[in-house]
This record gives sequence, structure tokens and C-alpha cells, in this order.
Amino acid sequence: MAYPTHIWHNGKIKPWAEATTHVMAHALHYGSSVFEGIRSYETSKGQAIFRLSDHLKRLYMSAKVYDIEMPYPQEALAAACRDVIKTNKLPKAYIRPIAFRGVATQGAALSAVTPTEVAVAAWEMGAYLGAGVLEQGIDAGVSTWQRFAPNTIPAGAKAGGNYLSGQLIAREARRLGYGEGIALASTGLISEGAGENLFMVFDGVLHTTPASAAILHGITRHTIMTLARDAGMTVVERDMPREYLYFADEIFMCGTAAEITPIRSVDAKPVGDGKPGPVTHRMQELFFGLFKGTTPDKHGWLELVG
Repeated sequence: MAYPTHIWHNGKIKPWAEATTHVMAHALHYGSSVFEGIRSYETSKGQAIFRLSDHLKRLYMSAKVYDIEMPYPQEALAAACRDVIKTNKLPKAYIRPIAFRGVATQGAALSAVTPTEVAVAAWEMGAYLGAGVLEQGIDAGVSTWQRFAPNTIPAGAKAGGNYLSGQLIAREARRLGYGEGIALASTGLISEGAGENLFMVFDGVLHTTPASAAILHGITRHTIMTLARDAGMTVVERDMPREYLYFADEIFMCGTAAEITPIRSVDAKPVGDGKPGPVTHRMQELFFGLFKGTTPDKHGWLELVG
């Protein structure tokens, strides 16, 4: 993948190669970063960023959890997201705002005073888990690695250090020949994917794991729940044991990068008849319909690049 020519870094647009930080940056050593993944789509009204304000609100909430001082207001980062898209002339984009602790001013100790650096990048991204997966689905496997226990690392904050867990889950899945891994919580109950939330379908009803299952409170997850309820479907948040992955009629993963990716098997056991089901297809229609104009944007989620 070729990255674009420009990036927003510490308050201004600059050439991609000039957005550097020191190898002794606090975030590199201690994982002290917070970030977001956001997509923009082509629409009949022009390019629109999907739920930009909601994503940035979560970024600032994540920074609050870790006491990372944000040197720019949310409006400045919203403008930066638009600027990098326009500067790089991207027709649609995956956008990555990130804030992290830079070089410590009082040594490298965990308690050191550190300046916050902020960057916003944007580039073109296709299907996150591979070509054709949105249509055909993937094979998933339950990981031997569990998510962190409550009151250890806050799963609700989208912090860089949290994704060490996701790396273990994803790399194990690839090594075993799966398209993605599924994690259990410390309780032994179902949590989420390596970097995606999970939905299961039982008798036409959508079920998803709750915030207490060590999941990121996903914005795409919330979107799916809202669209489903708007369409008259029932959505249930509840804890579920591992075997429900084998009982489900349909399963799909969701997230900004993964969008809505069907799961056709778990641990080599077919989900339903082993291919994406009607509820999954319906949710894809409703979700992508937001950008095609077939699903009304009743909630003001599409924010034009301008």
C-alpha cells in the first residue's frame, strides 16, 4: 500500500516523511497513546466522514482516562481530518487521529512530565480482512488469549497499549489459518474479535456482548444496533458462553476497518449453513445504504468533507 504525500502533525500539514518523533518518546516505551480509526465514503452529496464527531469525542474521553492532555480542541482535529483528505485528494479514506506522549522532559520514568504530540493521517483502505470477505465471509477461531480483566486495563478507552492483546489474538489466528480471532473475557464468556465487535443471530434476533465483557464500545457496533432497531429488529446485549458461537444461525464482526464482515465458521464448525445469512446481508444493506442514499441518515452521522 502506498501512503499519501501529506499528513497533519502537531498543528500543520507537512510532507509524510517529515512527521517524525524521537525513539525515546514515552508512547513507544510505555504504550501511552490514544487513537481513532474513522472512514469517509463517497455519497451523492459529496465525500462524507462517518460519525466524525462521535469518534473524536471518544478520542478525548480515552485521553481523559490516561490523563493525556490534548493541546488542540476537538474542532481543530475535525478540521485536520478534512484537511488531510483534501490535501491528498483522496476520494474516500481511512483516517487515523492519534495523540501520544512524546519525549519525557524529566527522564523516562512512568510519572515523567511529557508533551503530547498529535497527528492525523489519511489513506485509502479497502476491505480490512481481505478482498471479497464482505461478500464471502471469513473463518474465525477462538483464541487461547483472553481479554484483560475488569479494573486492570480499561477496555473502553481506545489506547495503543490495549492493542497488544489484539495482536496476540490476531497473530495466533493467522498462524492457525483463520481469518480472524475471537477472544473470551477473563470470565470465560465471549468478548469480541481481535479488533472488532461481535454480533450473533438467533432466530432472527441480533445478540451482542455487553460493555462489561471487556469490549471497546464500538461506534460501528452502536450504528448497527441503532439501524436494526430503526428497522424494527430486536437487539439484545447479554453475556454469552463460548458454545453460543457454535449455536448461532449467523455471526458477523464489525468495526470501522472491518465494516460488517460475516463469519462463516468458528473453530472449523460452520455457522448456520456456512455462508453469510439474511440478517447479515440486511445489516450490510442498511449500513452501506447510508452512503448510497438508500438508508436515510436520520441521526446526522454523515459529516461532509466540504
